[in-house]
Amino acid sequence: MQPFLITAEPLDPAPLVAYVTTPEDGAVVTFAGVARNHFGGRPTASLYYEAYAEMAVPVLVQIADEARSRWKVGRIAVHHRVGKLTIGETAVLVVVAAPHRHEAFEAAEYIMDRIKAIAPIWKQEHWADGEVEWRD
Repeated sequence: MQPFLITAEPLDPAPLVAYVTTPEDGAVVTFAGVARNHFGGRPTASLYYEAYAEMAVPVLVQIADEARSRWKVGRIAVHHRVGKLTIGETAVLVVVAAPHRHEAFEAAEYIMDRIKAIAPIWKQEHWADGEVEWRD
């Protein structure tokens, strides 16, 4: 199991949860970012993600290291999907283990915020009206 991965395959949280879970950690937080049917009040038909994988994976590792320096957390895993996603499919999984839930929740939120801010991963909205637009 690769803890940091960019893939065109559907995402499954179970292997990530199994990877991060250790006897030392009492909390495992799993965040799943799912393709929704709207953005900014506009109906969405589907999403398309692109990534510069050779650069994105090291950035995911860097972000996990940042989280470890801020909170007492254990293992971290992040998988991000690329390609076309239909509504309801998972685009990203962030899984964080920690001795206590507070740190795990905060670290998971931080990781997701940083992915959106600095990872070379781009999202294209395919609107229900047929228009297409690259989004943050």
